[in-house]
Amino acid sequence: MEGRAAVLWGVGEPWKVETIQVSPPAPGEVLVQWEAAGLCHSDDHFVTGDMVMPEELRKQYGLPSPFPIIGGHEGAGTVLEVGSGVTSVVPGDLVAASFIPACGRCRWCVTGRQNICNNGSELMKPGQMVDGVVRHHCGDQPLNLYAKCGTFADYTVVAEPSVIKVDGDLPPEVVALVSCGVATGWGSAVHRAQVQPGDVVVVVGCGGVGINAVQGAVMAGARLVAAVDPVPLKQEMARKLGATHSFSSMTEAIAELRGVTRGEMADKVIMVPSVMYGELMAEAMALTSKGGTCVVTGVAPMTQTESSISLMDLAMMNKEIKGTIFGSGNPRFDIPHLLELYRLGQLRLDELITRTYSLEEINEGYDDMKNGRIIRGVITRERSNG
Repeated sequence: MEGRAAVLWGVGEPWKVETIQVSPPAPGEVLVQWEAAGLCHSDDHFVTGDMVMPEELRKQYGLPSPFPIIGGHEGAGTVLEVGSGVTSVVPGDLVAASFIPACGRCRWCVTGRQNICNNGSELMKPGQMVDGVVRHHCGDQPLNLYAKCGTFADYTVVAEPSVIKVDGDLPPEVVALVSCGVATGWGSAVHRAQVQPGDVVVVVGCGGVGINAVQGAVMAGARLVAAVDPVPLKQEMARKLGATHSFSSMTEAIAELRGVTRGEMADKVIMVPSVMYGELMAEAMALTSKGGTCVVTGVAPMTQTESSISLMDLAMMNKEIKGTIFGSGNPRFDIPHLLELYRLGQLRLDELITRTYSLEEINEGYDDMKNGRIIRGVITRERSNG
């Protein structure tokens, strides 16, 4: 099968829309026609190199290059064909991409931690997850799939655990966002931070993930939710979704919250800046109350190993720092669950989609994201509505 895909050929290069060839699905695989794909910041971290192992280190360990790679891990699509042995979906089903392809059998899955399934170690290796064979090519060039999904494409073949069936009447754009950004942000507040009724919560960074941490904190019953972001558009959206306060910086938030909370500060702080630099942790911990929790959701550069944390403050103030991936949720439960909350009107998602783009407009979409012109952008099979 022939189609188009946005391919990244190396660090620092733009996405390039190429004609690709896709082989039929092998046993345990699914051929998906992607209807919508979210422009998540994680894919851009490959462009900047933040999530890419430095070349000298990669060669030292004898690891293959991840490039060229078809981008995209947020997505919604229609199943066109299934390989033998596939039982959870059939042709015609609407599915959400699951960049966490939980196996359901490893130690982490059977103890309720599907977000750190051992299959995660396969996500950036070349070849298909089921057998290591490449089934996507640009001419003679084999192509990798970002997170084994590759949703920036007309079609890709993915392993059965990488898709989750959802109700067919749901908008594909909304399903795409829930497959990563919504679940990650909402889960950062609800699952990992474990926001409780009456808590004071600060969310730092209110883009596609952080804005849903705001929603999660509000839905969990926080009495005060402060949104921190330098972009007025994002502060405004956070207020619309229930934030009680908004600030342009952590410095501003620290000064204001000292008075508002009588010096107690925030029970929960959720860090979702566009890039999670270690130097940000000093103010993050200053925002965190005694006995409070700081959840780090944002992606840091792979080579960054230092952070500005006072260990005295951490110990003597009984604080804790937690990391999270996929909001510490279970994709097979959380994706359908969040979509049901959306259907009931409790989780607001339509408002997050500022603009849709065609595949050919992908670089424009990421430029809009990085310049604060959108909350969320989505690639759709239809022409853009911008």
